[in-house]
Amino acid sequence: MTTSTQWHLVRRPHGEPVDADFSLVEAELGAPAPGQVLVRNTFLSVDPYMRGRMNDAKSYVAPFELGQPMTGDAVGVVEAVEGDVADATGRSVQVGDTVLHPYGWRTRALVEGRHARVVDTSLASPSAYLGVMGMTGRTAYAGLLRTAELREGDRVFVSAAAGAVGSLVGQIARLKGASLVVGSAGGPEKVRWAVDEAGFDRVVDYKAQPIAQGLREAAPDGIDVYFDNVGGDHLEAAISSLRPQGRVAMCGAISAYNATEPAPGPRNLFQAIGKRLTLRGFLVNDHEDLRPEFEREMAAWLADGRIAWRETAVEGIESAVEGFRSLLSGGNTGKMVVRL
Repeated sequence: MTTSTQWHLVRRPHGEPVDADFSLVEAELGAPAPGQVLVRNTFLSVDPYMRGRMNDAKSYVAPFELGQPMTGDAVGVVEAVEGDVADATGRSVQVGDTVLHPYGWRTRALVEGRHARVVDTSLASPSAYLGVMGMTGRTAYAGLLRTAELREGDRVFVSAAAGAVGSLVGQIARLKGASLVVGSAGGPEKVRWAVDEAGFDRVVDYKAQPIAQGLREAAPDGIDVYFDNVGGDHLEAAISSLRPQGRVAMCGAISAYNATEPAPGPRNLFQAIGKRLTLRGFLVNDHEDLRPEFEREMAAWLADGRIAWRETAVEGIESAVEGFRSLLSGGNTGKMVVRL
């Protein structure tokens, strides 16, 4: 028998999650069944979409079950294998391999081979497969290139430019020929990082001035593409700045995730008619066909030093909930992970 320390959701949060909504549980795991591997997790991902899964509401993914371990992406080392086990790509899984799988929020997990993916740690660090080389990177890539239909010469605005997805969107836009890349970030340190390291042309500190004013000053000739991670006043500002035929990739709306009342819609949405705008939501899992292309391009960009990425790590399984709350309040630069 092997023990696993796991976070369970025991109560649906109202507003910002609090400690009483969660319980840290010690569980015993048996030996792997045929086709399974035992994984000792080394890094866990905490992501904004997880807040929606804490609600008992119909959505694109099922809510977390009360009294059960929560799930999310994780990487870890295979400690035991039962039989001949192949991962999601058909690759044989061996003891000692590092794998990506969906059973985070815990220290160890029994994982079906088909739900795991062996990752190449000579190409990037294990935690990179939760961020720049993982779902985060694929979200940025698919949302910008397919959903927003980026074209060479476009003027691009990205909210949460110092965040995990936003920082990559801006860099991919630059690599793909955008003529102007503008971002928003909260606080001077994040602004400096997005400009100096991630290569944004201009970044608006939305804590220092209204985002609508800042965007007008940063992009006086307007924008063609808005990649939305925030919603709320950022979306309203973007609609005002979008030029005719502008496109919006609607990835997230973190400004409303802890809201206890419905958030009002943009007051200027009617502008979408005269400007012939396209506002399109997307989910990264709808674009699985782009994974090989994304992995090939991102690996090359990383090897050439053309992509900057950063992690904010909290230490230990006990810190996972606090790391998640910090993520929702903007306490991260780049990808937020839990290091075990």
